[in-house]
Amino acid sequence: MPDTFASDPASTRATILIVDDVPENLEVLGELLQPLYRVRAAQNGARALQVARTRPIPDLILLDVMMPGMDGYAVFAALRADPLTRDIPVIFVTALDGLQEEEKGLEAGAVDYISKPIRPSIVLARVRNQLELKKARDRLRDQNVLLESEIARRMGENLLIQEVSIRALARLAEIRDPETGNHLRRTQAYVAVLATQLAKDPRYTRQLTSHTIDLIAKSAPLHDIGKVGIPDHILLKPGKLTPEEWVIMQTHARLGSEAIEHAEEDAERPVPFLAFAKEIARHHHERWDGSGYPDGLAGEGIPLSARLMALADVFDALISRRTYKEPFSLEQARKMISDARGSHFDPDVVDAFLVEFPRFAEIAELYGDEAGE
Repeated sequence: MPDTFASDPASTRATILIVDDVPENLEVLGELLQPLYRVRAAQNGARALQVARTRPIPDLILLDVMMPGMDGYAVFAALRADPLTRDIPVIFVTALDGLQEEEKGLEAGAVDYISKPIRPSIVLARVRNQLELKKARDRLRDQNVLLESEIARRMGENLLIQEVSIRALARLAEIRDPETGNHLRRTQAYVAVLATQLAKDPRYTRQLTSHTIDLIAKSAPLHDIGKVGIPDHILLKPGKLTPEEWVIMQTHARLGSEAIEHAEEDAERPVPFLAFAKEIARHHHERWDGSGYPDGLAGEGIPLSARLMALADVFDALISRRTYKEPFSLEQARKMISDARGSHFDPDVVDAFLVEFPRFAEIAELYGDEAGE
């Protein structure tokens, strides 16, 4: 018995696999279908699975139920278990009579059920209908793939625009303070590392999902956006600020938060990363012991995003050169952060920092101000 009844390998006709252990049945179905379709044949279940996995992959399978060894139901189960063949529609063909067998076949997932002896007009009609349905499903699948691809492309563009916009806004503050260098890149990376490490603690796992960590890191560059509202003679002053000037400098936390809040109000729907950006801008100068500003929050009353940013911001300030100070070494900064555990910083955040200190050192070197220049 030949594996195929159609001799033209380049045929664009639909391919049908017929499976039956009786050669005469294969001949009858083959002669009926061959004028319209490319027909392949198999006389047992094992051979049917081999043919079904061979290109061209069948568009439809006519599968005999009663076969020795591997019956039709076993073949069907094997087809469904293989990603290459699981979507091929199957019509059961059997001499078994009765609604119970038909129900069993349809419940198994077959698309149709034909009883023997076959009636040519019925077989051709049902084959044609199933092939048309498959074409429709394939078209819908292809359209969905294209649609998903287009959605992914547009989302990627939107995310890129969003990230560029965030960085542009952050640069508004940074461009007026030439000493900050790659501060935005470093602190953003520090925050992501801290959050990822802290998420390993069961107490924070639900709060710090991968999506939340991404949003917090994405909003981190806006932490000092309020500095655009600080007068130049204070922001750019090379020496130590007077008490009066320091009070004005501290308002940058409130100004940044209010600016982001106004942006939220203008948005047509909630923008999750803006909520974190607002928290960070307002509260990244709060201290664990309540001695920070602008609201004097303490402990877990300080939003977690701001507690992460607080450590990242201070660490980067310690290791950076300023007009009023030389940079501390990485080890000096590490000790100063550790010594402030439970006073300035959240103890859990400090513990995460100590675990990830080697990574902080790598980030500091990768985004060093000399590299930025």
